[in-house]
Amino acid sequence: MILKTDCKLFPGNKPCFPNKTEGKLCDDCNYYEPVGMKILIIKLDAIGDVLRTTSILPPLKREYPTSHITWVTRKNSREIFYNNNSVDQVLFIEDNDTTQRLSIEKYDLLLHPDASPISAPIATLVDAKTKKGFILNEKGKIIPVDDDAVEWLEMGAFDQLKKKNKKTYQQIIHELCGLDYQKDEIQLFLSEREQKICDDFYSEKRLKRFKKIIGLNTGAGRRWQYKQWSLEGIAELINKLSDNKGIGILLYGGPSEEERNKYLINKFPFLINTGTNNSLRNFFSLMNLADIVITGDTLALHTATALKKDIICLFGPTSYNEIEDYGRIRKIYADLDCLVCYKTRCDFRTTCMGEISSERVHREIMSILNN
Repeated sequence: MILKTDCKLFPGNKPCFPNKTEGKLCDDCNYYEPVGMKILIIKLDAIGDVLRTTSILPPLKREYPTSHITWVTRKNSREIFYNNNSVDQVLFIEDNDTTQRLSIEKYDLLLHPDASPISAPIATLVDAKTKKGFILNEKGKIIPVDDDAVEWLEMGAFDQLKKKNKKTYQQIIHELCGLDYQKDEIQLFLSEREQKICDDFYSEKRLKRFKKIIGLNTGAGRRWQYKQWSLEGIAELINKLSDNKGIGILLYGGPSEEERNKYLINKFPFLINTGTNNSLRNFFSLMNLADIVITGDTLALHTATALKKDIICLFGPTSYNEIEDYGRIRKIYADLDCLVCYKTRCDFRTTCMGEISSERVHREIMSILNN
């Protein structure tokens, strides 16, 4: 038999890429690479959290260069892994055959960094020589696999520890997974087609006329109402920036921000709308147009970070310490004792995000531009 079923590129039910494009057969294929160490990562959660967790891929590849990495996630995070050669296979929890496959395959290393009752049963049942993170015990409770996961579990259980924490999410997750932390970047790669989307928009909107382009991400999704800055604050900032004709302002957002962005465009017709119904990959492409991104702690933050933008991030109920700044993120937050509450509803008349003035944000923008 000439077929080498142990090759990383063998899909099982169709010709592999080298056969399809170059007519290669296994007995004479320079692409042949047997599956080495098998690593399984289970990370579901929000798209932004999945995206920033991709920072564990570079250290995994440094330590296990011939490894075969499978990532289990939700279908809404599918597009994060396009063009990412570090992940060999992406499985989706919504697919019926995912659980069946995981019950048959054996892994050398399982990484499950979420104390989640949804994904923990999967992590518990998977056959892996080494497990890191969290599993479910016989009483149906989340428990850490080892001491490396205790800190993150207790931070999720006790608000006091969450508020005191000074470590970034990336550092915590690396330590939990037993990986060497070197501030590796979030992994996001645009294709030539996606870069063309960016270039076409640039030409269509005549963005060449501006010396600098500022991206305003105006919301934070439906769940975290108090992650988003007030419309009044955004409008005041736009007024201040409008005096500088060398600055172009792009509006970003998703379906939840449609009404907000309509209001702003009606009030300031010179704003350039990138749309609120983009696919995830188109959102990534259009975000690449901005030189400076102003955003809350949401998907846009992690996207702009991965694209290596200068960022001004406004924080309210979530932890500013957990955000790795990579030397490019300036953090703005109110001087209030109630910060890092992680509440979806606020008990106070003036919210933490409401305390952030347009003057503070404008100063930070001018500081970046002047440097």
